[in-house]
Amino acid sequence: MIYIILSICCSVTVAILLKLAKRYQISIIQAVTVNYLAALTLCFLFFKPDVSLVTTSAPWPNYIALAILLPSIFLFLAASVKNLGIVKTDIAQRLSLFIPILAAYFIFKEDFNNFKIIGLAIGFAAIILTFLRKSDKKDNKGNLLYPIMVFVGFGVIDVLFKQIALYKDLPYTTSLFTVFCLSFIVSLLIVIAMVISGKIKLQLVNVACGLILGFFNFGNILFYMKAHKALAENPSTVFAAMNLGVIIVGTLIGVIAFKEKLSKLNYTGIVLAIAAVIFITLSQNAVR
Repeated sequence: MIYIILSICCSVTVAILLKLAKRYQISIIQAVTVNYLAALTLCFLFFKPDVSLVTTSAPWPNYIALAILLPSIFLFLAASVKNLGIVKTDIAQRLSLFIPILAAYFIFKEDFNNFKIIGLAIGFAAIILTFLRKSDKKDNKGNLLYPIMVFVGFGVIDVLFKQIALYKDLPYTTSLFTVFCLSFIVSLLIVIAMVISGKIKLQLVNVACGLILGFFNFGNILFYMKAHKALAENPSTVFAAMNLGVIIVGTLIGVIAFKEKLSKLNYTGIVLAIAAVIFITLSQNAVR
């Protein structure tokens, strides 16, 4: 369980760093770029991927799609944390698991049991209640775009990563390293374009923040993979503990440390989000 706890801590720490970015005037795109440089370096050191195995037959469309989506969704993640807080952003990210589940049903024709159907129904109710606000002004409605993009983006990313995992001719860690390399290139091109246009200035503080961000971002992936390896016979335990842990810890930190305000309906949404994860975990056990 220590790996699950460490993975939860790393995941929530990423959200905290993004929350603090505005306070210290951090350029998110610069930090994200350095983050991928740090992640691919750590990936190379820990997993030692064999890059020579990456050939033209590799799933390049998925690699390229992820390379564009990852830095883009990271920016929406930062904007969501900034405008709506850690609590709602973490829930949007965790409930994005519904998209690969729906893809499994509609694309891969997977059978659904009652637990999964109940979990999906509760999850959609949780999404509505979590983001419901008493004062639905136009600016608040505009801010809802960010968690929606986080929800959809991470869901699509999960589907793409699952397709890469099914590609048996290439180790998953090698694919992960390749995706990090491409994501770094895409982010770097964006930074160069913004610097040339005068929209941002390169600052050393962004490098430092990016390195820290990359460390915790990679730590989340590393410990999550180690947890699955240590509990190989019970992956649903890892799945449930990770998602529930992030929702609960993220909520506590958001409310206590950052004084994020939530309504009774929002708290009801959080409880339903936890219930949805439990039902989906039960659905996996039923299949097994």
